Amino acid sequence: MIFAALPLSALILLLALPLGTAGARAETAPAAPGSAATPEKAIVQNHTTTAPVLLDGRTLMRLRGISAFPAEKRAGEIAQRIEAFARDGNNPVESLRFVEHPDHTEIFAGNARLLSVFNEDAHLEGIERREVLATLYLQSIARAVSEYRQERSPRVLLINTGYALGAAALFGLVLWIVRWLFRRFTILLERRYKSRVKDLEVKSFQILQAEHFWNFFRGVLHVVRALAIVVSAYVFLEFTLSLYPWTKAFADGMLDLVLDPLRRMGHGVLQAVPGLVFIAILVVVTRTLLKMIRLFFASVFIERVKLEGFEPEWAWPTYRIVRLLVVAFALVVAYPYIPGSGSAAFQGITLFLGVIFSLGSTSIIANIIAGYTMTYRRAFSLGDRIQVGDVMGDVVEMRLLVTHVRSPKNEEIVIPNSQILNSSVTNFSSLAQEQGLILHTTVGIGYEVPWRQVEAMLLMAAERTEGLKKQSPPFVLQKSLGDFCVVYELNVHCDRPSEMNGLYSRLHENIQDVFNEYVVQIMTPAYERDTPEPKIVPKEKWYTPPAHPEGQEA
Repeated sequence: MIFAALPLSALILLLALPLGTAGARAETAPAAPGSAATPEKAIVQNHTTTAPVLLDGRTLMRLRGISAFPAEKRAGEIAQRIEAFARDGNNPVESLRFVEHPDHTEIFAGNARLLSVFNEDAHLEGIERREVLATLYLQSIARAVSEYRQERSPRVLLINTGYALGAAALFGLVLWIVRWLFRRFTILLERRYKSRVKDLEVKSFQILQAEHFWNFFRGVLHVVRALAIVVSAYVFLEFTLSLYPWTKAFADGMLDLVLDPLRRMGHGVLQAVPGLVFIAILVVVTRTLLKMIRLFFASVFIERVKLEGFEPEWAWPTYRIVRLLVVAFALVVAYPYIPGSGSAAFQGITLFLGVIFSLGSTSIIANIIAGYTMTYRRAFSLGDRIQVGDVMGDVVEMRLLVTHVRSPKNEEIVIPNSQILNSSVTNFSSLAQEQGLILHTTVGIGYEVPWRQVEAMLLMAAERTEGLKKQSPPFVLQKSLGDFCVVYELNVHCDRPSEMNGLYSRLHENIQDVFNEYVVQIMTPAYERDTPEPKIVPKEKWYTPPAHPEGQEA
């Protein structure tokens, strides 16, 4: 009598009704039979929020709710009652019955109330009589409870376990067959075609070795084999999990676990297509503009284009600065069109990376700025001999962050540009070609030796030294009148700063030779008391050779 046939039009109307999307959970103690004092009575007709009543993952019906008694809470309480009835094997399905009241219909399982159906529920579903809706609910509950109990019966579970064991054996056989087939296929291909594949070369330059090709081919085969194993494992798991009611819901949703992310990614890609097209066009325009800017600065570098007050060696550093500004501007323009740029996660990651970069790149930024500053200061160029602090050598490479210097001992020294910017730089080469670099050395000679003789001997030593700049004559300065000697400084010119160490060595050799020839002691030893003879030079000895009076030749 409970499952009496309903009009076909009512069934079609109910099945065609729109469904909502909410979830369901627990309820308070059930009311006594016939009691109308329940929160379900507060359901109003104009509320459209719905929630599903679930049993074993199946949706039995969808119910409405209000703010004081939400649809999720109502559906959850009813789902708990139906599940308790389904677990109770002593309470047969035939015990389902109606209890009519003036404003609602209650569905009972024995003496336990399952749910109440109100006129408002029927009106919201587009059904005039609530008894029709209650009958449909009752039939849905009876069918779901019967299936619930059947799937958990010992006989069905035993049969399904046999199916699961058979599926496991079949899955193991499939894995063995897949492995055997791919191994045989690989061996067959290597026997037939590996000897025919030779190294790919272009004008004696080897692009791809045969071994690399076969490693790539084996990698592709491994990927295909892995996909076959994954598909087999998916089929096995879905079939096995669907055999048991506790895991059937998960088995039904396994495919969605893979397809939903793919669907979302595809939908996201479609939504991002306009922005990606804009970014692609922006990239093409930016690359074209950068090429034009590069051609311009290349012309400046080779002096095909001349700018007043702009040195040719400034061309490439300036190009790098302009390129950075253009790329930065393009990134600012493209940022709103990057997929996901408006999300909080994207902005948070961007902020985090910015903080990390700012904390970890302080010295890098300082060296970069110092590198550009040195370029425009023109402190030195490639090949110049410089001294920075205690480091002296020839500049062999100038980079954005560091400068490489080769010392006279053939040591390569890497100096951070920030250190160079904050130190005094001595450039021995900048004026050497035009005016000559002045090399100087000092000697201490006693007061008993005529100063004219000393200066003549020093100039003679300079004339004997090869490699000095002959166009600029050497000269001697008396640096100081010390307690024990007169300090003379010999100054000579050279136009090859890279040879300054060798020139100093040859100059010192010639100074010693000249002073030894004329029997003059270079260094005067210190003493505690003066000698009886005064340390003076009589007038007749003023022009002791190699000195000579002015106007006379030596």
